[in-house]
Amino acid sequence: MNLIIVSGLSGSGKSIALHLLEDLGYYCIDNLPISMLPALIKEFNSKKSSSGMQDIAIGIDARNMPDSLNEFESCLKELKDNKISYKVFYLEANDECIIKRYSETRRKHPLSLPDMSLAESIALEKKLLEPVADSADITFDTSQTNVHQLRERIKERLITDNSTTVSILIESFGFKHGAPINADFVFDVRCLSNPHWVEELRPQTGKDKDVIEFLESSKDVSAMYNDIVSFLEKWIPRFIAENRSYMTIAIGCTGGQHRSVYLTEKVASTLKKQLPNILVRHRELE
Repeated sequence: MNLIIVSGLSGSGKSIALHLLEDLGYYCIDNLPISMLPALIKEFNSKKSSSGMQDIAIGIDARNMPDSLNEFESCLKELKDNKISYKVFYLEANDECIIKRYSETRRKHPLSLPDMSLAESIALEKKLLEPVADSADITFDTSQTNVHQLRERIKERLITDNSTTVSILIESFGFKHGAPINADFVFDVRCLSNPHWVEELRPQTGKDKDVIEFLESSKDVSAMYNDIVSFLEKWIPRFIAENRSYMTIAIGCTGGQHRSVYLTEKVASTLKKQLPNILVRHRELE
């Protein structure tokens, strides 16, 4: 049985994730009371031989009773004790983005009250969902993604989910647009020579030949690359030893167009020789 538990903030894309999983053949149940989770999975396990149904996705959100959310970790332990394999996907976005989405759709936040603002409802939801967020195998930050990008990112992770090797996403980004909030490691490469200040290189990216040649002529860029690779080669195996299923490594420069893109490509190319499940994304180029 493949079990995926989908949770996260209202307005972050949980429904999109569940709809995608349903399209992929998962039997989806939304807003399940946490206390019912172990019994439900046992029921499916007892009937899977006759129904052939082995893939289940469960949506859990802040509409659960607070005491139930606090029992989330114990429910996961019960699943593990019964040798039921599961993954927890947690979706989130920054407050500004969620407020904007609610403003555009004019929907009511599920925790809203007459004397409570939307910002206060979001803060309360974050607090209630802390036990779930802390147990997540992977967190998706949807602040800067549209529907199609979110679907693709979830599918990317599912493709490598059947492997015993950790799935590693290496992502370039621009600090001026905000650092990824779900990264395990963040490397700041803004100290390196910037192709942006060379007029003919400004419209190009870290994938283009002229930019690559410019960066590879710098000893500092080479030293930064070697240090990042040495660090990751030392510490990724420690994460794997702790049964981590997912990792996100973020490399950032000012605009996310030149230096971070080049180093992301180069680091990923090196790690792919040792680890099969390497994903590459250039956030600002999307």
